[in-house]
Order: sequence, then structure tokens, then C-alpha cells
Amino acid sequence: MRYTFLGPAGTFTEQALLSYTGADAPRVPAVSVPAALEMVANGEVDAAMVPIENSVEGGVTATLDAIAQAQDARIIAEVLVPVSFVLVAGEGVTLTDVTTVSTHTHAWAQVRQWAADTLPQVEYLPGSSTAAAALGLIHNESPGYNAAICSPIVAQQNPELQVLAEDIGDNKQAVTRFVLVARNGQIPEPTGADKTTLVIPLPVDRPGALLDLLEQFSTRGINLSRIESRPTGEFLGSYFFSIDVDGHIYDARVRDALRGLHRVSPGIQFLGSYPRADLRHVETPEFHRDDAFDAARNWVESLFPHGRPEHLRHGI
Repeated sequence: MRYTFLGPAGTFTEQALLSYTGADAPRVPAVSVPAALEMVANGEVDAAMVPIENSVEGGVTATLDAIAQAQDARIIAEVLVPVSFVLVAGEGVTLTDVTTVSTHTHAWAQVRQWAADTLPQVEYLPGSSTAAAALGLIHNESPGYNAAICSPIVAQQNPELQVLAEDIGDNKQAVTRFVLVARNGQIPEPTGADKTTLVIPLPVDRPGALLDLLEQFSTRGINLSRIESRPTGEFLGSYFFSIDVDGHIYDARVRDALRGLHRVSPGIQFLGSYPRADLRHVETPEFHRDDAFDAARNWVESLFPHGRPEHLRHGI
């Protein structure tokens, strides 16, 4: 398979991809998440590794929006990467010389307190990625900043960069979650420790509209591990919900919930069911397990010993 990732080389996203595929897999960096997903849609690559959630900053909005708009996007795997950061600069620059720092917005959010304590007068310049910010110090004669925050790997791979400070993250247990997105790929087999990702537009803005969606999960014993609202861009007040649930589409309770959601919001998108990276098994109450759904369906059908009339055979 051929892969792409949010580049350039040395990003945490490439680290996530390498942990999934190994170093020998063909891979090419993309300049942005939408560009990576476009390469998948066009058949230039088979799958793209992109960041979707951070334990400190929450959902990566650029990814949530891009996946929601992508055609035939299917998440087939997820990877968790512990993140740590270093402050780098070009030769001859000391910590006291630093006036402007560049990095990705999610990285900056994770070192903001350290920067306030150590470099209270420093200005922040957003970068497309942590690696791009660091490499800009080497390849751009006038990058507009004189220091960058990146992963230790970038500093190790580029001896032109000197490390001014190490392990500068405010939260030492910070983790970023990445997903591997393919074009309408095969759904991985259920493992018992699975996650399903959905995009659900709010069809009508009215009291109780969100409750109607959430009840489809609660009445079937499905836990939501993430829910975030994002604007559709169509008009002010138009939103969709990006949701992760515990379970696999092959689970009867999840399939039944999707049927209910489709009735409420026909524009629902199924983005994939895949193994959880943390392998955490979710215990399901007995009355929400597959055999309970099967028994309930069989009992209802038994109420029609001669079968339902042909013109009334709707659904299952």
C-alpha cells in the first residue's frame, strides 16, 4: 500500500504512520490534511494518516471538517502517540535571543504555560505543522521567526538545528490520536474493543433536536467517547456533530442505533468501525448484546404465525 501523512518528514503524524506500517512502507508527505485526503480520493495513495484528537486540546478541527467533506472516506485504524516537544533554533541563537516562535496550533496549546513562564515576551506565529516550522529555520532565509517548537525527532534528523530546551510540554502525559483514512475500504473485523465514527448533521434547529439524536445511543446502551459540534458552513447556526461511539457496526446495538439515527437525520455519514488503539474492552449489558436483539426480533415475528401481509412487510 501507498500512504500519505501530514508533512513534512519528522511530524508526529509520520511517527504515527511508521508505528503502524513500519519504515519500509512507501509514503509521501502532504502539505495539509485536506491535501492528504484529496490524494486518497484521487487514487494517488491508498490511505492517509491524519491527526484527529489531542488529550489536551481536543479535536483537530481541520481534520474533523475535512473528513466530513471527503468523498467515500473510511477510517480503518487509529494510532495513539505520546507527544513531547523541544524548542529549536538556528546556530548562534540562544534562549534569550528568542523573540518569535512558530509551531502548529495544537503544539502551541500544549506548551503555552511553559512559554509564558520561560519566554514571557515571545510572540507566536502559527505553522502548518511542527516539522514545517522547524525546517523553515533551515530552508527559509527570512521565516519571520527565530525559534520553533517540534518533536525531538526533527532535531535529531537535522543537525543544523540546535535544541534550546527539551521536554517543554505543560502536560507530560499528553497523547495525540491519529486515524488512518482509506477510500471506502473494507471494514475491519470486530475485536470486542472497537470504535465507530459518525458525522451527523442537525437537520432542524429546534428544542430537543440533539436529544433525539442522543437517545438513539442511550436507549441501546452505547457509550459516546467523543462528541463535537462543527459548523457546516452553509449558514449561521447550521452544525453537524462528529461522534465516536464504543462498538462496531457489526454489533446489533450499533446497527439498530444507525437505523434510528437515519430516521432522525438522513444525512448521517458512517466513517468507519475499527479497533481501538488502547485495546480497551467495553462491557455490554446482557440486554444490549446481539443475542438479545435477535431474540427480540424473533419474538415479534412469532406474533405473526402466518407471516405479515405482503403490503405491510416494511423493515425487518
